[in-house]
Amino acid sequence: MKALKIGKILLAEPFMLDPNFKRAAVILCDHGGEGSIGFVINRPLNHQINAILEDFPEFEAEVFFGGPVEADTTLHYLHNVGDLLEGSVKISNGVYWGGDFEKLKFLISSELIEPHNIRFFLGYTGWGEGQLEEEMSTGSWVIADADANYLFKTEPSELWQEIMQNKGSTYTVIAQMPDSANWN
Repeated sequence: MKALKIGKILLAEPFMLDPNFKRAAVILCDHGGEGSIGFVINRPLNHQINAILEDFPEFEAEVFFGGPVEADTTLHYLHNVGDLLEGSVKISNGVYWGGDFEKLKFLISSELIEPHNIRFFLGYTGWGEGQLEEEMSTGSWVIADADANYLFKTEPSELWQEIMQNKGSTYTVIAQMPDSANWN
């Protein structure tokens, strides 16, 4: 089993019943002794950022469901402009988390950040100490390598299947399994 670490993608096993994580692709952004944090990267909420934040520049960016923790109060963002946004944390090549929010608004107003450079998330996915390792040992998640294209260039509805297929071998077969056993 590949080691759990920041920048990995966790793919929900194909028959996970929890509606928050059914066919979810989660990018792991923090992982340590106290637990782990990630964001579901393939669940758009069908809301634009301006519908959620009043004091924000006009911006055509969709907001995603990051996970069930603080889903109604906490906004996070992943982007590919780490060098422009002070305080951002590198998650993997071409993927950064957070950064100075006022500078973000300035960069958006200046058209230096465009919608294809950023993903906004309401809430996050969190695991307590040892919880993610336990879920891994029961086969709840498949680990994949992150790629910035997954966040910024791939259609969210195709993400789980594409990442699973990119793992090759048995995972290509898993990716082709129907979303519901009722379809068999």
